[in-house]
Amino acid sequence: MFWQAGRGPEGVPGPAVPGQPWTAPPGPPSPGGPAPSPEVAPHQPQGPAGPRRSGGGHRYAGPSPDPDSDPDLLPEDEEATVEAIEKFGVTEVPRAKSNIHCLTIVGQIEGHIVLPSQNKTTKYEHIMPQLVAVEMNPDIEGLLVILNTVGGDVEAGLALAELLATMATPTVSLILGGGHSIGIPVAVAADHSFITPTATMTIHPIRLSGLVIGVPQTYEYLDKMQDRVVRFIVANSRVSEGRLRGLMFRTGELARDIGTVLIGEEAVSEGLIDEVGGVSQALGRLNALIADARAKKGVLPA
Repeated sequence: MFWQAGRGPEGVPGPAVPGQPWTAPPGPPSPGGPAPSPEVAPHQPQGPAGPRRSGGGHRYAGPSPDPDSDPDLLPEDEEATVEAIEKFGVTEVPRAKSNIHCLTIVGQIEGHIVLPSQNKTTKYEHIMPQLVAVEMNPDIEGLLVILNTVGGDVEAGLALAELLATMATPTVSLILGGGHSIGIPVAVAADHSFITPTATMTIHPIRLSGLVIGVPQTYEYLDKMQDRVVRFIVANSRVSEGRLRGLMFRTGELARDIGTVLIGEEAVSEGLIDEVGGVSQALGRLNALIADARAKKGVLPA
């Protein structure tokens, strides 16, 4: 319905008349320009002020327009796009959904004692819940563990290895750079293990600090802990106990210690690691294990 304003004395707008367009009273002419037209558009509801258009000198006072219909308006995820460019140098980061979870164990495995802030560490209390989450998630069918570690806390590393070895989810490990000391049980705990040609593994006996043992009880404690590690490695690899202990206590190879350094193919020849390869071979083997697990469950491949 439109309204027309009546006119009272001295040009004062009178009451509105139903059925007629509303007409505003004429105003004084603006300096230097034509008089404004008395005809104005019918009254419309006014919404919140929308965003300012580029190239215009006015602000749109109606509802916010659809960004897809106006190329001058910026997308809603502008901040996310800028952040992706700053961090990765691209506008979009690949986020493909995968049935394989990748877990990295790098630096030093931190255990019951917090290491200095300048040390690159992997906290075992962070890894353990991840392993449990992988085992519980039905969408994750395989686990790839990438190691580049110097070792660390014996009990923490052995706990991670025991947890990894008891998972029903198919697992494959890959050693890059180095998988030393207590990192060896973690590597052999997977269903299948790989090592790159240039990666190294240092096998040495367990020690607290230095080479001096103060009392017999300390020696007995270290000896029992050593037996735990040896039994686990033997049970999860192809190396014999005698050969493993021989590599641990070999003299003359390390400058200030006893032990053995194995590089790539040597670790496979000794029976510690299953195969020499990289990420492509590791993923191929893991996909084969996933296919075998599906076949046992009677699940057809997707």
